Amino acid sequence: MDRPSAVERTLREAAPHQVFDVLRSLIERRHQAVGVELLLADYSMSRLQPVGDLPHTGAPLSVHDSAAGRAFGAQQPHCVSDRAASTTTVHLPVSVRGDRLGVLSVTLPGGDGEEPAAGVLEDLRGYADALAHEVVVAERDTDLFLRARRAERLTLAAEMQWQLLPGRSCAREEYGIGAQLAPAYAIHGDSFDWSASADDLVLTVNNGMGEGIDAALLTNLAVNALRNARRAGLGLADQAYLADQAVYGQHGGSQYLAALLLRFDLATGNVEIIDAGSPRVWRLRAGTVEPVELEAQMPLGMFQDTVYTVQDFRVEPGDRLFFVSDGVYDALSPAGEKYSLRALTRVITDTRLLPASQVPSAVLEALLGHRGSGGPATDDALVVCLDWHGRPGAG
Repeated sequence: MDRPSAVERTLREAAPHQVFDVLRSLIERRHQAVGVELLLADYSMSRLQPVGDLPHTGAPLSVHDSAAGRAFGAQQPHCVSDRAASTTTVHLPVSVRGDRLGVLSVTLPGGDGEEPAAGVLEDLRGYADALAHEVVVAERDTDLFLRARRAERLTLAAEMQWQLLPGRSCAREEYGIGAQLAPAYAIHGDSFDWSASADDLVLTVNNGMGEGIDAALLTNLAVNALRNARRAGLGLADQAYLADQAVYGQHGGSQYLAALLLRFDLATGNVEIIDAGSPRVWRLRAGTVEPVELEAQMPLGMFQDTVYTVQDFRVEPGDRLFFVSDGVYDALSPAGEKYSLRALTRVITDTRLLPASQVPSAVLEALLGHRGSGGPATDDALVVCLDWHGRPGAG
């Protein structure tokens, strides 16, 4: 019998491009599975793409109306019986610390309409969890999984931006975060980043000026300057100052980047924030949507030796924060009408029951409905959603 520790050890010893093949063999051997498939969410989070040797793979499945998509959305196993074939397919979420990667689908003999035994389900969940961790590690050394995520070719700017991101969602006891960029395959200037320690969460939301590779290069410079300052242990104001100087030193004020820098104290809910010409912040509290009013400061890199001032506010358990770039506000309908604040407030309210990981995609889908098929995006758009749960026992 393969214990989880033995499975993890076996996957660690596999070549990066063979991680899934090795896992499939283990499942087939232990559970006599007649089919094992790994599907990864594409960059737009709308399709689940089969992993295999391109172009010889299966057809993608919809995230919204497929059995695998149901497991992906709910982040719970979903079983489907096929009495004619006498099989049961178990779809299991493949996720790492709240970051939803895809779905592991295992087809087992026996389609009597009942779910597999609890022990079998628990065993398969262990396989899916082990696979999720190994996929993240393997992506450093193989393109197999990154290629499988592509429903179409990425632009070079989009390639640079997606490689810069920490993930698209994460979850801890104190908070949950979801984030998404659009158009996913042609994004250029928008970006986000986060990092957590035992005591705090640092979140940045960025909107670089320009288009294409120029915008992607600008964002890469600013994000890495912020990371460099953060990892040196500097406070929020110094992080902003050093990133500002890095961008100004490279471009002399001809290019700059709007940014929002936040540090959440995980024990108290106190938030330090710097609004450097940033994307806007909205708060959903007790059913009411309201803007978080901030003192606007200069974008990063606009002027030399800009001094940044930290402001403060507080989040309470149950609060939901939205960070939205101007690509959302400026989106035009076929009639030339901008996406209104009323429409944004409505979609924030309508998605209040969804987990943070699913909210950005839902907001961007509503935005797509506003633009219509005849309304192409004039700018890239970013939505970040943060749910604050607070630390149990704190306060």
